[in-house]
Amino acid sequence: MYKQYEMELAGRTLHIDVGRVAAQANGAVLIKYGDTTLLSTATASKKPREGIDFFPLSVEYSERMYAVGKVPGGFLKREGRPSENAVLTDRVIDRPMRPLFPKDYRNDVTLENLVMSVDPDCAPELVAMLGSALATTISDIPFAGPIAATQMGLIDGELIVNPTTDQSNESDLKLTVASTAEKVIMIEAGANEVSDEKMIEAIYKAHEQNTQIIAFFQKIVDECGKEKHDYEHFTMPEGLEEAVQREIGDDRMEEAVFADEKQVRDENIAKLTEELAEKFADNEEYLAGLDTAIYNYQKKTVRKMILRDHKRPDGRAIDQIRPLSAEVDLIPRVHGSAMFTRGQTQICNVVTLAPVSEAQRIDGLDLTFTSKRYMHQYNFPSYSVGETRPSRGPGRREIGHGALAEKALIPVLPSVEDFPYAIRSVSETFESNGSTSQASVCASSMALMAAGVPTKAPVAGISCGLVTGDTDDDYLVLTDIQGLEDFFGDMDFKVAGTHEGITAIQMDIKIHGLTRQIVEEAIRRTHTARDYILDEVMAKAIDRPRDQVNEYAPKIIQMQIDVDKIGDVVGQRGKNINEIIDRCDVKIDIEEDGSVFICGTDQANMDKAKKYIEIINTDFEQGQLLEGTVVSIKEFGAFIEFAPGKEGMVHISKIAKQRIRRVEDVLTLGDHVKVVCLGKDRMGRMSFSIKDVK
Repeated sequence: MYKQYEMELAGRTLHIDVGRVAAQANGAVLIKYGDTTLLSTATASKKPREGIDFFPLSVEYSERMYAVGKVPGGFLKREGRPSENAVLTDRVIDRPMRPLFPKDYRNDVTLENLVMSVDPDCAPELVAMLGSALATTISDIPFAGPIAATQMGLIDGELIVNPTTDQSNESDLKLTVASTAEKVIMIEAGANEVSDEKMIEAIYKAHEQNTQIIAFFQKIVDECGKEKHDYEHFTMPEGLEEAVQREIGDDRMEEAVFADEKQVRDENIAKLTEELAEKFADNEEYLAGLDTAIYNYQKKTVRKMILRDHKRPDGRAIDQIRPLSAEVDLIPRVHGSAMFTRGQTQICNVVTLAPVSEAQRIDGLDLTFTSKRYMHQYNFPSYSVGETRPSRGPGRREIGHGALAEKALIPVLPSVEDFPYAIRSVSETFESNGSTSQASVCASSMALMAAGVPTKAPVAGISCGLVTGDTDDDYLVLTDIQGLEDFFGDMDFKVAGTHEGITAIQMDIKIHGLTRQIVEEAIRRTHTARDYILDEVMAKAIDRPRDQVNEYAPKIIQMQIDVDKIGDVVGQRGKNINEIIDRCDVKIDIEEDGSVFICGTDQANMDKAKKYIEIINTDFEQGQLLEGTVVSIKEFGAFIEFAPGKEGMVHISKIAKQRIRRVEDVLTLGDHVKVVCLGKDRMGRMSFSIKDVK
């Protein structure tokens, strides 16, 4: 059954084909927004995966270079591993959809999005979110959809729904909001110090737009949706949970989880598990489900303690932040370093400065951004949580955390004109027990200032959690959640910003959406907390950027030359520029607009390189003084090189005040001399005089 549907969405047409392609998938839609075209599919295995206690959901966002008329680079000429943008898109699709699958569903589910065409004014990432949501909702896979997503921009104080590329480039806000028909379920934002009030307004304008899309989707579901299939429910062995609670008792479980340190809590639970394993030694069915039963009992206990007794596992008040500390310059010889500690979460950040030419090149579907000057990377080794496993490189979580911190700091970075450096910031997780991404924001902000990067303002980040009861009004928001409160709670609401406003948000939840009251309280709580962190912790370690870059960092001179002179500076096959680089031991980058960046560690050599370039860039006139080296001697005179690739002649009659018979009587090769410009001779060559120098 092939059907087509259309709606107008922010001035462009959203077109849906159902039943046209990919009929063997559980659910599939060919979705177009403007000219951006994707195939979104949802498939599920027929049986659950054995031996797991989680829902195995995979989300894939597959970029095809033909979508933007490109051939992939490299020897194989085909797409390789997913780009960073593809990984981040996978995550932003996963986060709002995962909570809407049944909690006891164990069948493998794959959501695949094939990007086939890209209209620069219609973001394929947004189309993939809509396509995945609709394909899953019309499928026979159990899912509490439909949901929808909208992007928001902010230009001159005006909110823009699904901004075009030009609008996004001007916007002070890049916000994506996913919703069910009633509640917000996911928020992702990067912002240029946007106020709390404007951010909340943008979130709920996006939510209003989402409700319109959901109404459109519901019509499609009503006409094309399949009946949801039955599945094997994951259940505990009968009587196990009651037996666990009876053997341990509420008091002992509360005592086990009520500890300041993660290691102590883990040890307490391990002892209880060993005790129960001995009691149930003859019951294989109970032993198989024991870990899950104890996990569920912990969760029930922690949630009750927080929601009913207002007691947190480490004894803090509901709005209290864990102990904080900050320091800078702990790593010698690097360009900038800082460490930020919050309870048992500890991040060391190291900043490296390099010439702009070291910016990361981006080969992807975005035609407007081909390089990235600020690169934030995040590492999460196993020792940070007391575990051991081999390092396999950054996973999706590491890439996501690095991108979030990067997004939070970009708004305060200086322009390339004011600070002509590429900047790499690396966050090393030394210890983890909740919200390392926001600790990375704090450590990175301090490391940038320590490196002498003239940031506009310091940035801090913090996370809030949530425990809910049976009604929308029965909830408790927690400031600065630790790992246990994240695992057993319902929300991880991360907000980073300056005193003036928000620079980044990432919200993950495990329930079917948040009320506006909860969103507003979380934003208010995080603002109060980050103000405290900025003033009482970070400012005491470093309160402003250093006046100069670190002594070990490269120094950069920026200058401008005539575009028509670029060829003269570079020389044939790079001869002139390479000669300057070799003589002065510097690195030189020249942009198409005539911008020149000279990078080195010795200021005298950098000044020398600058002088050479200035000379080549100058059209000399009569009377100008120069210095040069004798590079050739002829019977009629000598040739003086005053810059790589630039020579002029001194006639024998202009060498000395008295008459000389031979040039060699006065000059030898390699002599360093001062000359005055006489203009050009009959052959068009620069003519100089030594004897007329005053």
